[in-house]
Amino acid sequence: METLKTENVSLKVADGTVMNAYVAAPGGAEKYPGLLVFQEAFGVNAHIRDVAGRFAKLGYIAIAPELFHRTAPGFEGSYTDFPAVMPHMQALTPEGLGADAQAAFNWLQNSPRVIPNCTSSVGFCMGGRVSFIANSVLPLKAAISFYGGGIAPALLSRASQLHAPMLFFWGGLDTHIPPEQVKSVIDAVREAKKVYVNVEFSDANHAFFCDARASYNESAAKQAWDLSKRFLEIYAKGAVATAGD
Repeated sequence: METLKTENVSLKVADGTVMNAYVAAPGGAEKYPGLLVFQEAFGVNAHIRDVAGRFAKLGYIAIAPELFHRTAPGFEGSYTDFPAVMPHMQALTPEGLGADAQAAFNWLQNSPRVIPNCTSSVGFCMGGRVSFIANSVLPLKAAISFYGGGIAPALLSRASQLHAPMLFFWGGLDTHIPPEQVKSVIDAVREAKKVYVNVEFSDANHAFFCDARASYNESAAKQAWDLSKRFLEIYAKGAVATAGD
C-alpha cells in the first residue's frame, strides 16, 4: 500500500482553541481503522509525519495533532536545542492534552473513511505520556507509549481509567526515565488489572525509535515497530474482523 494521501486539517478544541493536525491516509476510498499519532516535544516534524505515513501504509488513517498549538502553532524544534521546547512543554496540562486528543479523535470518528469505534493511539517521548492520557479519556482499541516520561507519579491515578490494552516501550539506558518510574507505571496498571505489554530494550536509550536523533537504535527500533504492528493488528484490526463475523 504505497499510495498515500496527506493533508493538513484544522480542529476545534473544547477550550475554544484551534489546533492544526497532519493526516496521512491510504489512497482510495476504502474504510480503515483510525490512529492518533502523538508527537515528541519537537513538534509534528518530518519524523512524526514520516511515522504517520508508515502507519498509513499499513492501513490506518493516521492523524498527528499539533500539541503546542496554544503557545506555538506550527512549531518544529531542533533535536539539539531542547531548551527551546521547554516553555511549550511546561504550558501543557493533562486536561488540555485530553481535550486535544478528544478533538483529533472526533475528527477520525466523523471521517467517512474511518471505521467507527475503531481508533487507537501511539505516542513518542512526550507523546508517549499523551497516549496514556488519551487511553484514559477515550474509548480506544489499543494504545502504545514509547518511553513516555512524566506518567509517574502525576498520572498514575489514571491507570484505573484505561480503556484499552497498552503497549509500553522503554530504553534500559534511558536516564530521563529512571527504573523506579517505569516500575511505578507498570505496578499501577497491573494493580488496576488492565491488559498491558511491557517491553524494555536493555541496550537502548531515550528516543531510540527516532532515526533523526543520535540516540537511534536500529535493532530496538525495528523490533518495536514489528511489535507495534502486531499489537495493533490484534486489538485494532482484530476488532474490525470480530465485528464482521
